[in-house]
Amino acid sequence: MDVKKETPEQSEFRDHCRRWLRENRPPALPSRLPEYAIEVMLDEHRRYLCDWQKKCYQAGLVACDYPKEYGGGGHSGFQRIASQEMSNAGVPYLINVIGLGMAAPTILHHGTEEQKRCLLPPLFAADEIWCQGFSEPNAGSDLASAQTFAQRDGDNWVINGHKVWTSLAHFAKWMIILCRTSHDDKYKGLTYFVTPIADTKGVTVRPLIKITGQTGFNEVLFDDVIIPDAYRLDQVGNGWQVAMTTLLHERGAAEGAGGGGGEGLEERTVGLVRLAKKIKRNGKPAWEDAALRDRIVQILIRAEGMRQTHRRARVPALTEHPMRIPLQGKLLISELMQDAAALGLEIEGAHASLYLGDGHAPDGASWPLAYLNSYGITIAAGTSEVQRNILGERVLGLAKSK
Repeated sequence: MDVKKETPEQSEFRDHCRRWLRENRPPALPSRLPEYAIEVMLDEHRRYLCDWQKKCYQAGLVACDYPKEYGGGGHSGFQRIASQEMSNAGVPYLINVIGLGMAAPTILHHGTEEQKRCLLPPLFAADEIWCQGFSEPNAGSDLASAQTFAQRDGDNWVINGHKVWTSLAHFAKWMIILCRTSHDDKYKGLTYFVTPIADTKGVTVRPLIKITGQTGFNEVLFDDVIIPDAYRLDQVGNGWQVAMTTLLHERGAAEGAGGGGGEGLEERTVGLVRLAKKIKRNGKPAWEDAALRDRIVQILIRAEGMRQTHRRARVPALTEHPMRIPLQGKLLISELMQDAAALGLEIEGAHASLYLGDGHAPDGASWPLAYLNSYGITIAAGTSEVQRNILGERVLGLAKSK
């Protein structure tokens, strides 16, 4: 972190965050939280995490940089500090991750005054959970091929279609949704809406079980769902441009309303060293295997490289292309976390076959869980292949792949 670069007000705010987090850490739940917010299934966990996010919001650690008239703190450059300190403190993650990271910035940039004033404050406080309706069974990485259709009917829209991989839809009150409103043009035929889905007539939410045995993902079906035109974001036919705002934030290329907490890169890499010193191989700690230790150090070097690269991103003179570092972030961290988890399994050896619920599993089976989860993370928000294409085309200036 660039503490030396901070203004006196930002340094004072960092001290406030540290003090508040130290004094208000929530008690642990009897049952273990899932690895990520998007996997929360139990209502007990939802209530616990919603309560925690609301307290963070009331303490000024969420939506710090949003205008006060929309429920924010009215600051600049404070959210990064709050997110850093939440991660450093190892407190629970914020549950409304899609609302904070995707819906809020999209509404701020493209919403009407009424939409911003009505939708943002309860989103920040986790009074209303949000989900994202982009992917479809036949339109995954090719988002512009979405076929869920919204038909104009006077002052309303009638939505029919099928969204999939919809994290938190089982708890969500609202969805940001990309719909086709015309078949005349692939991109200009898309329009962006916010739509209530909880207890809404015509909306069906079905859970999808992942390889981990957990859910959090869902499919959502729309059967003649009626919403008012007041729930449209931006102009009809401008949905692709609005969606690009969402994706810019989803892929980490721009800061959202809040984040932090949970296990991050630092905890994962430190945990890898701790595991190697605990697991025995041939009667000795795995850490004493020079070849294995070298591979762990390579992971640590990559992690440190990422940290320093993020620091460099805040110094314009050291950044030759303004979007290179932001656009590579999701790709690099998702693959680094996957490689770290895979190495964790290798360190565990036969113990890696022990899974959740087995009292003999090292670290509560967190390494097998992290490894299985890692594949979803390299797919979500655009696959690694898509991310490399984006970097090639937008940063390196290479020809489009197709």
